[in-house]
Amino acid sequence: MATVELRFSALPEHVRTARLVAAAVARRAGVDEAVLDEVRLAVGEACTRAVGLHQHGGISAPVKVLLIEEEKLFSIEVGDEAPHATPGRGASGDGPGTDVETEEDEMGLAVISGLVDDVEVSAGEQGGSIRMRWPTVPPATLLA
Repeated sequence: MATVELRFSALPEHVRTARLVAAAVARRAGVDEAVLDEVRLAVGEACTRAVGLHQHGGISAPVKVLLIEEEKLFSIEVGDEAPHATPGRGASGDGPGTDVETEEDEMGLAVISGLVDDVEVSAGEQGGSIRMRWPTVPPATLLA
């Protein structure tokens, strides 16, 4: 299993770089060319969401992106360190504008779910992650 780890400051201008790196690693891992645009868009949404959570929460830690190449699967995990709401308790950012931010967050997750068939979202008080998976094409098929 090969893993590439990318960390970047929670600034919107770094999201484009994360998309480009993700697409390049996905291509090398054997993700179908027809799916690479979806990979770019999904990573862009996930990274934009993480950047927004960090900026809103005043978190200086970097956004973390793991690009994991397995035998027949390519995974991307975008992690943030923002505290998320847990059942029975609101997020630390409760206050004016929180409803709008929650709607934007839900919209971003909906876009990701529409782009990626295999997606897992986890969140808690220590942060959250979005893990997306795509099948890879065996190397022999790529040469044919």
